[in-house]
Amino acid sequence: MDFLPDDLQHYIEIHTTDEPALLKKINRETNAHVLMPRMLSGHVQGRFLSMISKLVRPKNILEIGTYTGYSAICLAEGLQPDGKLITIDINEELGNRVRRYFEESEFAGKIDYRIGDAQKIIPTLKETFDLVFIDADKENYSIYFDLVVDKVSSGGLILADNVLWSGKVLDAKPDKDTKAIIEFNKKIQSDQRVENLLMPLRDGVMMVRHI
Repeated sequence: MDFLPDDLQHYIEIHTTDEPALLKKINRETNAHVLMPRMLSGHVQGRFLSMISKLVRPKNILEIGTYTGYSAICLAEGLQPDGKLITIDINEELGNRVRRYFEESEFAGKIDYRIGDAQKIIPTLKETFDLVFIDADKENYSIYFDLVVDKVSSGGLILADNVLWSGKVLDAKPDKDTKAIIEFNKKIQSDQRVENLLMPLRDGVMMVRHI
């Protein structure tokens, strides 16, 4: 996931707006106490998500894949005063930790945290979303896109994380998850309803604008 030399990564971090105190805490505690802490968005990607949200000024945000709540809080920073963020995750074991972080944040009343199967929950949502962040199980990325694209406003954005998959998208014999990411990237590239930009930010972020 770390494509850049450590000294260059450090340079980027010290020239990026710092994490708010709560996010520093989530970052530290996730790395100390939670399995697979690399799943956390982290400082630079978190500030990217925050800035995109502040530029879009979304009324409604959908996040697929909550993990420990770091990215949800970053995204919530750009919500309109009466806005809402729905975040969905399948992992019940992290529920209490995530709820505690959300309650500590200034966005407690704006975040709707749902534990369950996103493929079943998304079709029940009536909202139109201005911003969607997909960061869940890779084999279902294409399904998630199909489920959300018609719920995204014209000009709205879908962001998908890990679309370079530690560079494995170039493997001659890709594994199952890598194949799913490759197919997702191809799907987005050929979809006439959107325009897209694959950015080499951290592990790769696909930015998709619904035309």
